[in-house]
Amino acid sequence: MSAGLRRCATLASCALLAGCGAAEEQFDPWDTGEVLTGAGGSSASGGWEGAAEGSGGGGGGWPSSGKLGPPYPIVLAHGFFGFEDFAGAGYVSYFYNLKHSLGEGGEVVFTPSVDPFNSSTYRGAQLLARIEHILAETGHEKVNLIAHSQGGLDARVVAHERPDLVASVVTVATPHLGSKIADIALQLVAHERLQDVLDDLLNAIGAPLYDQIGNETSVFTSLEQFSTPGIAEFNAKYTDAPGVFYASFGGRTDRALGGRDCTTLVPAPFVAQFDDGLDPVHPLLSLTETILDGGFGESIPNDGLVRARDARWGHFWGCLPADHFDEIGQLFGQSPGDGNPWLYIDFYRAVIERLRQEGF
Repeated sequence: MSAGLRRCATLASCALLAGCGAAEEQFDPWDTGEVLTGAGGSSASGGWEGAAEGSGGGGGGWPSSGKLGPPYPIVLAHGFFGFEDFAGAGYVSYFYNLKHSLGEGGEVVFTPSVDPFNSSTYRGAQLLARIEHILAETGHEKVNLIAHSQGGLDARVVAHERPDLVASVVTVATPHLGSKIADIALQLVAHERLQDVLDDLLNAIGAPLYDQIGNETSVFTSLEQFSTPGIAEFNAKYTDAPGVFYASFGGRTDRALGGRDCTTLVPAPFVAQFDDGLDPVHPLLSLTETILDGGFGESIPNDGLVRARDARWGHFWGCLPADHFDEIGQLFGQSPGDGNPWLYIDFYRAVIERLRQEGF
């Protein structure tokens, strides 16, 4: 049991800020290069030019509800093992220094916390409650959700359950098609007793750091959702909501250029400017990046925890030259690596500007 626990803990430690990696392919992501949606759902049509007709943003002003219209507040949704204020430090946030930087530019930004270890059904319900409070506080009709890793699945739950409250969902390195890392971790700790031991261990570590952690939290609930069968069930249940705009980004590290997994017919200019950037993988992600890369003679672009092909959802806007940490300015705002021009705060500013152009 102790050997299995050590192996799983190694993988778990690499996934502190993640929704993990990638499942087996469920469809060819290069059919259109443009809009991909969940089964039975829909996504706003159109490419880079022009506003997305019928996508819920609409041309500003006061909606018929009497609540404030666009520009809508921004809600940043964190991933697995996420937080808003780490250990009460007051300055270390999951999206490192992003809320403050965007606020200085005049944006209204919220970074609600949800359970760090749980399913997106559970976390999505928590996120929805936070959003309802945000809308009551600001008087707006809707929010724009920008989410990293598992936060993107949480955001999809919210949009599915309450599309009237969501203008857009933009995901960064979200494992929409599941997690190869989760499949491996679940195999290593298939014994239920070992799963309980690891849950207890993570709860013991997490309790001093997260006020919201409780008896119902479970890392294995998250891992089961990211598994090949778990994500298939999730995608069948939480289809895209008509009237909500969906867009996504993948990541590429280990000095990979990307290739066809990162191809999009209408690339976003604020991503294309980094096309020549090469990212050195963070040492904490080197093991999982190697697993996802495909082995000798094969190169599958990934950010160290999520394959680019599994991050594609809605309008795919390209791959970022960043690993899973760099995408959110972690660890603690450090440089993305020598020779990498990636600037994560500028990226999020550009995403919001793009949403404003869409009428959100």
